[in-house]
Amino acid sequence: MMSKLVTSLVRFILLGVVFVFLFYPERFHVSFSYPGAPQADNLAIRITKTFFWLLVSLEILRVFYYGVVKSKAKGLLANVVTLAIPLVLVLILLEIVFMYVPQSHEGVLSKASQIWWYKYWKPINQLGYRDKEISSDTTKKTVLVIGDSFSAGHGLKSVDERFSDRLEKQLGPGYIVYNLGVSGSDTRDEAKRLRAFPVKPDVIVLQYFPNDIERVGREKNVPLVGAEPYADLHGPLTTLVKHFYLPNFIYWQLPHTSFNTFEDFVKKSYTTPDVLNAHLNDLSDIVAYRDSTGARMYTVFIPFLFHLEKSNGYTKPVADWLQQKGVHVVDVTEGIRSIPDKERVVGKNDGHASASVNAAIADRLAQEMKKTNH
Repeated sequence: MMSKLVTSLVRFILLGVVFVFLFYPERFHVSFSYPGAPQADNLAIRITKTFFWLLVSLEILRVFYYGVVKSKAKGLLANVVTLAIPLVLVLILLEIVFMYVPQSHEGVLSKASQIWWYKYWKPINQLGYRDKEISSDTTKKTVLVIGDSFSAGHGLKSVDERFSDRLEKQLGPGYIVYNLGVSGSDTRDEAKRLRAFPVKPDVIVLQYFPNDIERVGREKNVPLVGAEPYADLHGPLTTLVKHFYLPNFIYWQLPHTSFNTFEDFVKKSYTTPDVLNAHLNDLSDIVAYRDSTGARMYTVFIPFLFHLEKSNGYTKPVADWLQQKGVHVVDVTEGIRSIPDKERVVGKNDGHASASVNAAIADRLAQEMKKTNH
């Protein structure tokens, strides 16, 4: 029996090396590269980790059998081991289960959100957008929807639920709508991507959210406290939550940065002339692109979904400026207000717009475009 335990010890050492390589590859200066990284969590790597945990479980059972059951060990240590082994195996089982539980989350911060991204973030076209490929049909009017994660449909399992795809259906066969939404994008980035897109638009739809001013606010040193993920963790708990699925899932079910913290940042940014003027300068690049193409431009202001009036008040200077530049500002507040609070967002941990909100945006936008003969 002693030889069995010794061989188990050797196997545990080998499994330890594999453990560090799989869960802490940075220790070996290794990084796993795969399509969708780092937003997506690769299935092949998760399957490999699953087999690893199964091997660990088998080795634990083997040690328990030869070290306690077969040797008929008694005493305090044997009793503690007998109680601890089932607990450890249950934790391993839960860790395996939560490797395959998708849950959308703002900013793709959690491991569950990376699983969600891997499963649902499709199709991806050749330009890297979550959208169809560019059509060779030049007879249709082209609508470019530019924006951030709200345009891209973060939290929506199907692109058919997005306002851009719904808009295309409502406009009819004479139109084709391309979605240039990118999670985390801001106004400056959106202007660059519009200019780089190979199809010139007949219509531009700018989707605007109050956090579009965030980059400029940070550059102008407007304080945003507590926004960094995992900032409230310390010591060994940090590495445990960052590297393992079960504790990571539990961590993200708990509240962290409050809305009030981010609201203070937004309010300060929009009421600081230096910040607002810099932001309007970024927006002027998009307006200039509109002018160069002769396209008609619409801006859809999506408010904070549980604080409609507040966010509309913050972004009013931007809406007024755009109207002065001849941009059609589309107010979707009333459509969103008619939707019950809990049905406005895609999930508990994800405040992005639900399919119902996207439908309301598409309806309002189509109405405005038809009214202005587009």
